[in-house]
Amino acid sequence: MLSPNAGVKPNPALQGRRPRTQGLCLQIEQVLNIGIGSGMNVGVEIIGPVVALVAWSMIMWIWMFAVRIPAISSVKMKLDPNAPRGAQMSTLPAKARWKADNYNHLMEQPTIFYALAISLALIGEGSGANLYLAWTYVALRIIHSLVQSLLNNIELRFVIFVLSNIPLFVLTINAARFFIN
Repeated sequence: MLSPNAGVKPNPALQGRRPRTQGLCLQIEQVLNIGIGSGMNVGVEIIGPVVALVAWSMIMWIWMFAVRIPAISSVKMKLDPNAPRGAQMSTLPAKARWKADNYNHLMEQPTIFYALAISLALIGEGSGANLYLAWTYVALRIIHSLVQSLLNNIELRFVIFVLSNIPLFVLTINAARFFIN
């Protein structure tokens, strides 16, 4: 394990950061063989939408349990580890299941977004149009969550889902262009 400042020259771009944070940044630079301000432009702005979608996923997790636990109690369900997956939860009221369904969806397709956003940040393409596309994706996923969790209108959800894929496709193309050019 690297020590916070072992053999690493201070980077002027990190001046003013707390010593522990500066040491961590220096370690990251050393491991990735990059230097902030040393020629490789790391586009960290795109990490903002990543954090926002992770935070939204945590909100959905809390909402899911805030609805699911009372629903389980109200039907006096005895949780059975031998029951087929989903069999018991399917007996809960639909409005209680919708939150869990959406939370599961937030653990699926957004993984593509996370990989793309982090890749774009590392290759220095995490700002400008890519940043706007990332925020658009996050906004559409939040709208999708609200529609599924409150109304569960399948046709509307499908339209929002398709629209949310457009920024993902464009981000994929933009990331691939970096390696093709």
